[in-house]
Amino acid sequence: MSLLEDFQEYANKAKTLPPSTKDADKLILYGLYKQAMVGNVNTDRPGILSPTDRAKWDAWKDVEGIKMKKKNN
Repeated sequence: MSLLEDFQEYANKAKTLPPSTKDADKLILYGLYKQAMVGNVNTDRPGILSPTDRAKWDAWKDVEGIKMKKKNN
């Protein structure tokens, strides 16, 4: 399986997380997904009146600079 296929498989699995999944864990996954798909943060931080968007932006910023590596088979 290629790296892209692996990534897509796990991204799809993340869409079906159980309802008991903690918001903090969802934010970690979101940040990693954005870093993998877009790269480093390229937008301004949302304002205080947008707490959900701000938390998502912060999660993305937390993993800024991480480079995704190929999985060794």
